[in-house]
Amino acid sequence: MQEQLLRDWTSTDGKEKLKLRSLDDSVYIIYYDGDLFRAYHSDVVETPFVSVQDLNSSDRKYAYVVWKLSDDGKNLRLRSVNDKVIPKESKDSTAIVALLTKNAGNPELFGEQIEFRKEK
Repeated sequence: MQEQLLRDWTSTDGKEKLKLRSLDDSVYIIYYDGDLFRAYHSDVVETPFVSVQDLNSSDRKYAYVVWKLSDDGKNLRLRSVNDKVIPKESKDSTAIVALLTKNAGNPELFGEQIEFRKEK
């Protein structure tokens, strides 16, 4: 659990809000534009990944995101993992880690990026 993440964030364009809280020592709860998510952190190939589960959908789909916090803790960049490389249907953590490791150098691994600023 990284304490600097546990705060309120706003996208740099001001359109999106993100609130990060801890549920326990290993689970984050995320409130993102009206939706609730549960997230699990893991480092794979020295990269901080988060497995994000949508708690609002009936099938509780997963998405995978890589994050980077600026050195001063004021900016948070999130970048989605391309679901063509790591399918959203993948739920077995061992298989996901193997796919992430195999594709670590693949330029297609990551999709769009969004940047957030720490709210005061």
